[in-house]
This record gives sequence, C-alpha cells and structure tokens, in this order.
Amino acid sequence: MTRRPLPDTDPPARTTELRTAGEWLTAHGLADAHPTPLLASRLTVRRRARLASYILLAVLIIASALAAISAFGGGPLPLPALTALAVVVAALLLAQSLLHRWVRRVDQRAGATLSRRAAHLIQPGWRAVLGRPYALFTLATFTGAMALTASALAVADPTVRQLAVVALIGLLGATAITALQLRHLIRHPVVAEDEESLTADVIMRVEDARELVTPNVQWSLPMVLLFGTAPGWWGAAAVASLLLGLAALIALHARTPSSAAVARRVVSVR
Repeated sequence: MTRRPLPDTDPPARTTELRTAGEWLTAHGLADAHPTPLLASRLTVRRRARLASYILLAVLIIASALAAISAFGGGPLPLPALTALAVVVAALLLAQSLLHRWVRRVDQRAGATLSRRAAHLIQPGWRAVLGRPYALFTLATFTGAMALTASALAVADPTVRQLAVVALIGLLGATAITALQLRHLIRHPVVAEDEESLTADVIMRVEDARELVTPNVQWSLPMVLLFGTAPGWWGAAAVASLLLGLAALIALHARTPSSAAVARRVVSVR
C-alpha cells in the first residue's frame, strides 16, 4: 500500500489512526501490509459511524419505551404522542441512512486520490460480500419480526394496535434502508491500488455488509414498543424469537468464514 497524505488531520490523530489501522491489518492476517492514511481514514469513519449508529439505536429504544410507558394508563395513545413517536422513528431511520452515505462519501474521496487502480479490478457480488447464509438469516429475521408485530394487530386493546402500526412502519422503513445500503455497498467501486489494499477493501466490504444486516432494529423496535402492553402470549413469543435469532446469529459467526478468508478467496479468483 502506498502512503499518501490526507489533508486536515493533526499529527497526533494521524499517528493514532495509523496505529489502529496497523492493528486492524494484523488482526485480519495482513501483518506484512503497511497502514496508510487512506486506509486509516476509511477505518476511522466506519468506527465513528458505528458508534453513532449505536447511539441512535439507544435513542430509538428510549423514545419507544417512553411512549409505551405513557400507554400503561389504558385507552388509546394520544394522537400527539403517537405522531411524535412516528416522527422520532422516521428521523432516526433517516439518520442511519445519512451515516451510511457519509461512509460511502469518504470512500469515494479516498478512491479519487489513487494514482492507479488495482490490476484486474473486481467487483464482488452479493454472494461474496454477504453470502447465502447471511442473506437467508436476514430474510428470516425480517419475516419473523413482521409476523410477530402484525400478530399484535389482532389484540383488542387499541393502544397495542396503534403501537403495532408504528412498529410495522418502522420495520418496513428500516428494511428498505438496509436494502438500499446493501445495493450501494455491492455496487460501490473497489478502492484499491495493489493486491494488499484490494484484500483490505474486500474485508471492509464484507464487514460492512455483516454489520448492516445485524437486526438491531428488527429485534429492539417490537420489544420496546409492545413488550408489557401486549398480552402475555405475545411477550413469550417475542422472547422466544429473540433468543432463537441470537442463537442463529452466534452460529453464523462461528460457522461462516471470516471476512479475511472471504476476501482472500475473492481476490484469488479475480
């Protein structure tokens, strides 16, 4: 990897970012590769976007929980509270989309600084980037979350039905955003100028895809909105679904090849 200067970065931060990039390379079996400012900037924006995503998820959970608590008194949820909750869900989903766009823009700027592109440039497809097991897991998670939330519409309590509608809208929005982000991730041009940076790029692409399909919203939104207000049978089904999904995700991480192994396989067949 060729070292290239990046503007607007103070030396202490540059040193920390390069050291972190070197640790990342070592952890992914690329200890012989030299960390570059380009790689460091791409990894830094991903860490910051991931942290911001977790904060947004926490805000979503808190706002949804407050709405659910306000419904404990019985009767329909007041229209202003229901509207405010729907606005919060929409705003946070939009913020998630903007975070992804921020990461892609940093990658685009990084690609523009390359004096040359990797020979035999590849464009990994969805099977390489995401893989069939993760794709099936994502489909099953979405279907299960939608079915579980839709089942709450059969409850006679109007508050439960209102919260279920908000949850369904949020789930559909989150799924649509995820689908668009995956599409952009797969079609995004590879940012690489040699075999080492090509491998690193594919590793980041695979890690981005796996992080993207982790069903944080699908698991948390129905639980925080409906758990406690919906009947006991719904709560038991929600807990069982969550535990089953966690077990499946752990099994996926344990049994599927690592992002580094996937990247080496992709690069070797280009």
